[in-house]
Amino acid sequence: MKKSLITLLVAAATSLPAFAWPDKPITLVVPFPPGGSTDLIARQISAKLGEKLGGATVVVENKAGATGTIGATFVARAPADGHTLFVSSLGPFVIAPHLIKVSYDALKDLDPITVVVQAPNVLVVPAASAHKSLADVIAYQKANPGKMTFASSGNGSSDHLTAELFWQQTNTSGVHVPYKGGGPVMSDLLGNQVESSFMNINTAMPQIKAGKLRALTITSAKRSPLLPDVPTLEEGGVKDAGVQSWQAVAAPKGLPADIKKRVHEAIVSIIKEPATATKLTDLGFEIVLNTPEQFAAFQASEYARWQKLITSRNIKAD
Repeated sequence: MKKSLITLLVAAATSLPAFAWPDKPITLVVPFPPGGSTDLIARQISAKLGEKLGGATVVVENKAGATGTIGATFVARAPADGHTLFVSSLGPFVIAPHLIKVSYDALKDLDPITVVVQAPNVLVVPAASAHKSLADVIAYQKANPGKMTFASSGNGSSDHLTAELFWQQTNTSGVHVPYKGGGPVMSDLLGNQVESSFMNINTAMPQIKAGKLRALTITSAKRSPLLPDVPTLEEGGVKDAGVQSWQAVAAPKGLPADIKKRVHEAIVSIIKEPATATKLTDLGFEIVLNTPEQFAAFQASEYARWQKLITSRNIKAD
């Protein structure tokens, strides 16, 4: 009888959480300045996350710098207690570690929770450009190697790597013109100072709709509902060059399984709310919301893919 009682008490104790969570504010660390796509996703989550977790306080903290790796390093070194979460685009997860020296292991020091959304890039040219199609661009580059300018938001950025992948897969070459951010790229595109850019669809859409930029191709596997008349790279005969920019949530490695489950369920619930889902899809995002296991496998695949391209193309950071 005594032994049975002890067994029951032990079983009951081990079934309880080790501590009440959350018992202090939850911080969503964004490794970029306010106002960008990553910050937008973090604030969509933060607006409802506290409510989903029983009234917890949730704050967004922007820790920008070093292509997102300052924020990633901060999270990697934080306690794995569920009070620090990382909301970031693909850069710190799969690109930056191949370009600069980082103080964290992207595959080992961050605990994947979910890829929230993804969005393709669009090859755009100014409305006055002589290039009317993807075929025009490829033909021009073959006849004029190393002459057509492709602007990007910086060395090693998604738009830069998309251009490098495009040149590799079409056996062509252009001139990469790196800027410090997407704002100057847009200004010089509209001013006809550069000829083209593989711009994120979220950034490009307002100017495409205004008739100031022409979209020639999209890097997704299928056409976007926002640009139904714009063919994919695959349709244009360019194989294995599909690119998606994605936004994901992770935590310091070692996040307890029960907390990870609650965070994942809360994020899925928030993003699937009709108003939120509609807002994101109207901006050009495709909702993903994969499992932690799927995210881990996806991250490993993306990590290897970009490492191979960066090495083969000898791409360097700024």
